[in-house]
Amino acid sequence: MPPPPPRTPRGVHRAALDSGSLFYNVPSLLFLLYILIPAWTELSVPRALLVTLICALYAVLFAYTAGLRAYPVRDRLVWLAAAWALLGALWGVIGLEVLNMVMFQQVMHGIILPLRWARVTVPVIAVAVLVGAATTDRPIAAVLALVGLVLSLGLAEGIERGILQERLDEAERRNAHLAVAVERERIGRDLHDILGHSLTTITVTAQLAQRLLPTDPEAARARLGEIERISRQSLADVRTTVSGMQEVRAAHEIAAARSVLGAAGIEAVTPTALPELTEERSELFGYAIREGVTNVVRHAGATRCTLTLEEDEVQVLDDGTGLPPSRALSGLAGLRRRLEAAGGSLEIVSPPPSGSGTLLIARLPPDRSRA
Repeated sequence: MPPPPPRTPRGVHRAALDSGSLFYNVPSLLFLLYILIPAWTELSVPRALLVTLICALYAVLFAYTAGLRAYPVRDRLVWLAAAWALLGALWGVIGLEVLNMVMFQQVMHGIILPLRWARVTVPVIAVAVLVGAATTDRPIAAVLALVGLVLSLGLAEGIERGILQERLDEAERRNAHLAVAVERERIGRDLHDILGHSLTTITVTAQLAQRLLPTDPEAARARLGEIERISRQSLADVRTTVSGMQEVRAAHEIAAARSVLGAAGIEAVTPTALPELTEERSELFGYAIREGVTNVVRHAGATRCTLTLEEDEVQVLDDGTGLPPSRALSGLAGLRRRLEAAGGSLEIVSPPPSGSGTLLIARLPPDRSRA
C-alpha cells in the first residue's frame, strides 16, 4: 500500500479525490432526505436545525470516508467512532428514525475497516436494524439495511482486491528491479571471466613476441597473428555474453588452457580423456578451469600447471609461489557464487599438501540423474 497521506483535512480531501470515490459518495447523500424532510415537517425549527447540523457533519464524514483507507487502522477507528457518536446524537433528537441511516453506516464500515472485520460488523448492523424495523413497523429501514449489507460487503471485497493488486504490482516491480540487478551481475561476472582470460593471454603472447622480435622475427610475427586472433575471439565472446548466449564448456577451456599456459612458458598437464558431463556441470567446471588457469598465469609464477577433471570436481594445481591469504580475487568470489548457487563449493588450498603453489578445487554434488 502507498504511504499514508499527511494527517490533515487537506490530506483526507486529496486522498478522497485521488480515489475517485468522492463523486460517487456525494450523490448517495440524497438518501438523507428520509431524515431531513420529516425533521422539518414534524419537529420544531430549533430541533430541525439541530438535525440538519448533525446530518451535515455526518455527510462530511461519509463523503470523505474513502480518503481514510490509506491511514492507519487506529485513525480509521476514530473516524468511525465519530460517525457513531453523531448517530447517537441524532437518535436523541429523532428517535428510531435514525434507523434509516443504516446504509450509510454499513458502507462506512465496509470502506474503513479491514475486510475480516467488515464481514462481521456489517451483518451485525443489518440484523440489529432488521429486528428494530420489524418490531417498530419500519419497512424502509429494513430495505435500506439489506441494500447496505450487499453494497458495503461488495465495496469491502473490491477494496481488498485493489489493495492486493497494488501489493502484487509492487512485488512485480521489485522483482523486475532485482532481475535487472541479477542480470547486470551475471554480465559483469561473465565479462570478467572472459576478458580476464583473454587479456591475460594477449599480454603473455605480446611479451613473448617482444622477446622474439630481435632474434626471430618470423616467430614474433606468428605471435602477433595469434594476438589478433585472440582479440577477435574476445570481441565475439563479449558480444555473445552481453546477449546471454555465451557458452563455456570444460573441454573447450582445457584446450584453451594448453594454449595460454604454453604461451606463458608453463608446462600444462591436462587429462587425455574427459568424463561425461551434463551441460550445467560442463559450464561450471569450464568457468573453474578458466579462472584457475588465468590466476596461474597472472599471479603464480609457476612452471607447471596440472588440470584434473572428474564427474564431481575439477582441480587446478600449480607449483608457483602460492596465494597470500590476505589477497582477495574478485574472479574467485564470482566463481564461488556460481558454484554455491548450484549446490557446490570452491576450495583454495595454498600451499597444497604436495608442496608449494596453489590448489583450486571446484566441487559439485553427485549427479543423481546418472545414478
